[in-house]
Amino acid sequence: MLKIRRYSSTDSTFEASLHQLLAFEGAQDDKIDAVAADILKNVKTRGDNAVLEYTQRFDRVSADSLADLELPQARLAEALGSLPNDQREALKQAADRVRAYHEKQLMSSWNYTEADGTMLGQQVTALDRVGLYVPGGKAAYPSSVLMNAIPAKVAGVGELIMVVPTPGGEKNPLVLAAAAVCGVDRVFCIGGAQAVGALAYGTQTVPQVDKIVGPGNAYVAAAKRRVFGVVGIDMVAGPSEILVICDGKTNPDWVAMDLFSQSEHDELAQAILLSPDAAFLDQVEASINKLIQEMPRKDIIATSLQDRGALIQVRDLDEAASIANYISPEHLELSVEDPVALTKKIKHAGAIFMGRQTCESLGDYCAGPNHVLPTSRTARFSSPLGVYDFQKRSSLIMVSEAGAQNLGKIASTLAYGEGLQAHARSAEFRLKS
Repeated sequence: MLKIRRYSSTDSTFEASLHQLLAFEGAQDDKIDAVAADILKNVKTRGDNAVLEYTQRFDRVSADSLADLELPQARLAEALGSLPNDQREALKQAADRVRAYHEKQLMSSWNYTEADGTMLGQQVTALDRVGLYVPGGKAAYPSSVLMNAIPAKVAGVGELIMVVPTPGGEKNPLVLAAAAVCGVDRVFCIGGAQAVGALAYGTQTVPQVDKIVGPGNAYVAAAKRRVFGVVGIDMVAGPSEILVICDGKTNPDWVAMDLFSQSEHDELAQAILLSPDAAFLDQVEASINKLIQEMPRKDIIATSLQDRGALIQVRDLDEAASIANYISPEHLELSVEDPVALTKKIKHAGAIFMGRQTCESLGDYCAGPNHVLPTSRTARFSSPLGVYDFQKRSSLIMVSEAGAQNLGKIASTLAYGEGLQAHARSAEFRLKS
């Protein structure tokens, strides 16, 4: 029988227990970091040749040149056409929903003119080129293509370069079809830290990008950390998380399966349930032990729930909201009678799933909002991936002659106070008196 940690918020040790439950050692393994650093250095120095050698070694792919590992657009269109009708339609419908949602995020340029004629404002422009990393081989995530490529395209990114490893030459048709649906400009069959290096530094064949987005393994994460500053990155995500707040009136089988939906990702994933109803926690635990037997990934789910999962009894839903804000989960389900009212008490969460019918997996694939979300309590200060991650802002300042008289005096006074005489004199040169 699967045993999951049980806590009560009234226990004197609850805060310490919760802190320990949430603790996750996210520090990069030194060996992995060293390998990633060596690969990046080699790619930066040797370009195509290094990327080709690593691809041949790690992915067992034979090619005479890196150019041979670029897929033509016709290959993407072929993959889309080869899908069963239901898969192709589901992919297109999901893409349409994701695109419609993200179109509402577009930022606009603006400006205003002051009384003396000085104009101030903000100009919004899209990034020129973005790199999208997509896991390959056994892991097939067409949804990741949608969630990363569509907001970039909506933002107006000039060119989107996708890299996807193909171990043993295995190309996943769903991933390639998703690239076709999203309008990805170029696709290279490369992966790992070497692909991150190729995107960050550029090679003879792979163009340098301005930002790298998309999930990957530990070596990819280590490489993304190291190239940040040379290029932008989306985030370095930790294990997947779900927190469910339930009033005890939802079908316990539903809640158990919702917890499974994140636990099945990997053994480090975290699934937590908060409820004021102790009997309901018992029912969910019974459902977990009943339903886990039919799960193909039951060993992963069991390890995740036993090592990092918890069933927590709270005093009431107000306290549940307070605890949720402390946890700041990636995914938060509000499986309660009035989710709208409870949402107003939530300050920190990557995505909030409101109501009993709204399972987290709908957000992963087709609801519309992005599924690239902050983890490991970083929702306290960061947001889901969106169009705004592919746009940047430039300040606009056009000072009139009259404005320069007023601003020049203010600037020179402050500049002298900082001991920066050239700053002061630069402003004073514009003064009439």
